[in-house]
Amino acid sequence: MILTDTHTHLYSSQFQDDRSEMMQRAIDAGVSRFFIPSIDSTYTQKMYDLESQFPDNVFLMMGLHPCYVKENYLEELAHVATELAKRKFYAIGEIGIDLFWDKTTLATQQHAFRYQIQLAKKYKLGINIHCRDAFDETFEVLESEKSDDLFGIFHCFTGDFLQAEKAISLGLKLGIGGVATFKNGKIDQFLDKIDLKHIVLETDSPYLAPVPHRGKRNESSYTLLVAQKLAEIYNLPIEEIAKITTENSKAIFGV
Repeated sequence: MILTDTHTHLYSSQFQDDRSEMMQRAIDAGVSRFFIPSIDSTYTQKMYDLESQFPDNVFLMMGLHPCYVKENYLEELAHVATELAKRKFYAIGEIGIDLFWDKTTLATQQHAFRYQIQLAKKYKLGINIHCRDAFDETFEVLESEKSDDLFGIFHCFTGDFLQAEKAISLGLKLGIGGVATFKNGKIDQFLDKIDLKHIVLETDSPYLAPVPHRGKRNESSYTLLVAQKLAEIYNLPIEEIAKITTENSKAIFGV
């Protein structure tokens, strides 16, 4: 059984004391594919180091996280463009709009989001979307960029059924993680109405740990717990959940 964690911040300082052991726990749990989102330029070397340490398991994305769209965001976008021109990445991410922390940067976040979508199209890559308290604003940009070469993952999807359908109509798969195990997560109430071909698994570790670890550090081995929850929701063997969601991840990342 091969499980794929399509979104994990393995370079996080929260793993600095036991990263190798944490990775081994994940591999022992059947999670052998780890896709790593970028945040900003200060994390780039950490990502490359991680790839060097685990070359058979780690696959990198490049992008500027919306919470890091600051005064120097044009320099950061230039860094993204420079790195993309240098080497292979598997997606542009994580990119999008976050209005939970700062609403004053909406215009610059939208600009950064649109620019990076256009980079994704240039390199024929999928996008990995971060959206928090900003569904309308995120969909506005996505609608304006809608095309056959727009595809990717709506990371940590927490919307309702209609928003899920809208994301899928735009060429996006839904990244499902620990929230699906929360009593108040709500997405478990309609997921079975969505064809499994539109779903990928993720942890967003070290954040959003699934039950029974909620509130503690998340790690990639807990992808198995998310898969178990989906097996319950879809009434399918966990092996089938693993197979289909891993195939879905290959369709987005090309590997």
